[in-house]
Amino acid sequence: MPGKADVCILISAGAEWRAFLPHFSGAEVFPTPYGESFEIQIKGRSIRFLHGGWGKVAAAGSTQYAIDHWQPECIINLGTCGGFEGRIKQGEVILAQKTIIYDIFEAMTDPDQAFEKYSVDFNLSWLPADPPQAVRVQPLISADRDIIPEDIPWLIEKFAAVGADWESGSIAWVAQQNMVPCLILRAVSDLVGPNTSNAYANYPYFEKQCVNIMADFAHHLPEWIEVFTPG
Repeated sequence: MPGKADVCILISAGAEWRAFLPHFSGAEVFPTPYGESFEIQIKGRSIRFLHGGWGKVAAAGSTQYAIDHWQPECIINLGTCGGFEGRIKQGEVILAQKTIIYDIFEAMTDPDQAFEKYSVDFNLSWLPADPPQAVRVQPLISADRDIIPEDIPWLIEKFAAVGADWESGSIAWVAQQNMVPCLILRAVSDLVGPNTSNAYANYPYFEKQCVNIMADFAHHLPEWIEVFTPG
């Protein structure tokens, strides 16, 4: 799969990719060490799509793989996240103004330094007053875990968070290290309350939410590509 891409679209979870792929049924799909990939033209630009895999390890590795192989001008990550009940509504889209990896437990020095080390602040000066789809501009936190209900009060107090995912922090951090502009868009697939979420122990529920979420992203993607003009 040689050749430079103008933009690389990273999709993390398998259910997200399976819901997204049918919207590009004419594309020729290739394997990579991480997941499937294909390339199409959108608004005259070369767009490379990659199923990067779930969790921080796959997210970091696949982001670096995409940068090394296709030298994109920018990266867009589309996917889902869990929302905190009472702080956001199911289906709302978070546009990350900052990403933070929160499952870092530093006991030798100041833990806040560790959080800051793996945080990324985004320059959103390019964002139009009327974006391609309705978004909540918020911090987005990530960890190798689903949201634990009893952690929610701390996550709100510490990070002003309204939701969390598994991969955005790693994708944003690797992109920043390579000086590649990055856009993170995550829609709330389920709400986590004091006890649990509708998606916990109910993977079909999550898959069903992915169908509508990823269809909406596929519909609006050409507009996002047009307005996301880094630098």
